[in-house]
Amino acid sequence: MFAVTSRYYGIETARHVTPDGREIAFLRRRFVPPPGEGALIAEHAVVQGDRLDNITARYMGDPEQFWRVCDGNNAMQPQELSDTIGRLLRIQFPQSGAI
Repeated sequence: MFAVTSRYYGIETARHVTPDGREIAFLRRRFVPPPGEGALIAEHAVVQGDRLDNITARYMGDPEQFWRVCDGNNAMQPQELSDTIGRLLRIQFPQSGAI
């Protein structure tokens, strides 16, 4: 259903049946791994004009992997990660077996 690089890859699909018999499919909750659980590949000091998609393109070769930087830095609002000049961002891959 989702590409192996998606944050939703491997998340179970569930179904809810409403009282009137309609079936609604949904994804179960995705639990974010604790920061520091993945393999640290770099730390990036934020500079003026940085964007997460450009940062992940640089370090991971894929701008759509910005969510990994969010996970590694315990961020719920991605834009906040690049708001503070000089902030160190953890760039990490998940533990083996967890894509």
